[in-house]
Amino acid sequence: MNSKEFARHLRKNMTSEESLMWGNLRNRNCLGLKFVRQHPVYYPGEIGKSRYFIADFYCEEKKLVIEIDGGIHLQQIEYDNNRDTIMQEMGLQVLRIKNEEIKSMSATLEKLKMYLSNLPSYKKEKDKRDL
Repeated sequence: MNSKEFARHLRKNMTSEESLMWGNLRNRNCLGLKFVRQHPVYYPGEIGKSRYFIADFYCEEKKLVIEIDGGIHLQQIEYDNNRDTIMQEMGLQVLRIKNEEIKSMSATLEKLKMYLSNLPSYKKEKDKRDL
């Protein structure tokens, strides 16, 4: 299964917490920013090979990865820390939200909005051909 197929599989099989968060992020519902779900993030691997992570949610304009941490996170803390380091070295911000925080969605969204408002925007310049 390649990265796109794997991401598609994960989109079809999101956890209930991911689905709740997606309902609040989709259609530019959060500060007018575009988020995508289960997004492949590619990084250099061995010579000539590319590797990837699947981010739960990604906002290109803010270069922000949001990860929803469930019970499995406790079993793979070192892996997640290494993953966060690689993404940060790529210039991405990583925000981890615990499953328990999703139960208080309004507080979680306020926290997210405050976090987003403190990040710079990296809007792409429109190509003159797009006008």
